[in-house]
Amino acid sequence: MAVNPSGSDMKAFLAANPDEPVVMLNLLRFAEGGAERYDEYLAHFRTYAEKVGASIVYFGHGADAVVAEQGQAWDAVLLVSYPSRRAFSDMVRDPGYQEGTHLRTEALTEAVLQPTTPR
Repeated sequence: MAVNPSGSDMKAFLAANPDEPVVMLNLLRFAEGGAERYDEYLAHFRTYAEKVGASIVYFGHGADAVVAEQGQAWDAVLLVSYPSRRAFSDMVRDPGYQEGTHLRTEALTEAVLQPTTPR
């Protein structure tokens, strides 16, 4: 299962409305030892998020699901607010940011990365 967006995913993401503010919902399932590795990724991520004006709205570890099908509980949830879809794209294309994405990949066995539109 993919844990990072592909080039075609990013193209479709930007086509929707590149200048629209977006909050990215991240649902995360950790590999063994992945929670600690993800903390390393978040330290790296914060540097590049700040460069594009993004901020972490919420990060928390999951508990037992109250309503969910078997296997739908997530280990953690991350919400990140970006000033625009283009800002997100600029961040993930930054070579410095890309140098640390292996931390995210190594930390996760499964992820959902879903844009949401603030209301």
